Amino acid sequence: MAITKIQSESLNLADTYDFTGTVTGAGGVNTPAFLAYPSSDQSIANATQVVVAFNTEVFDTDNCYDTSTYRFTPNVAGKYFVYAQTASNNTDDFEAWETQIYKNGTSGTALAFAGVRHENKDGMHSSVVVDMNGSSDYLTVTCYQNRGSATNLRGARYWSFFGAYKIIE
Repeated sequence: MAITKIQSESLNLADTYDFTGTVTGAGGVNTPAFLAYPSSDQSIANATQVVVAFNTEVFDTDNCYDTSTYRFTPNVAGKYFVYAQTASNNTDDFEAWETQIYKNGTSGTALAFAGVRHENKDGMHSSVVVDMNGSSDYLTVTCYQNRGSATNLRGARYWSFFGAYKIIE
């Protein structure tokens, strides 16, 4: 017998009630999801866009992040919140430190871009929501700087990181 109406004065809210029915349309999961960071400093050549070597996983719920290619290839289609931050390990002031998020390689336009005049180890954070097909689409992060010579990306979990998670739709 289904209950169609419950009157609040008949319930003792301090009691515990067992529910044996099925709830539909509630909840969801934010997976696949991952967070990775570079385990050490990475040299970024002058005036060159470089894929960042996020080679250490904090977590990877569905094994969708590859620590050798630095790509996130989710196995579930949907919308994903993607975020990345890079920081220089150099205290010099120079014109540009940039972080870009790319879908399916760097030959196209960046999905998200953040850049700033570098002043004393500034980090650049970038984020975007993107549709992924759940099979062949992948994401990478690049870094660019124009100090005049190579400089290092700061390889530590709290300075440089890359992550994503599926948005509950």
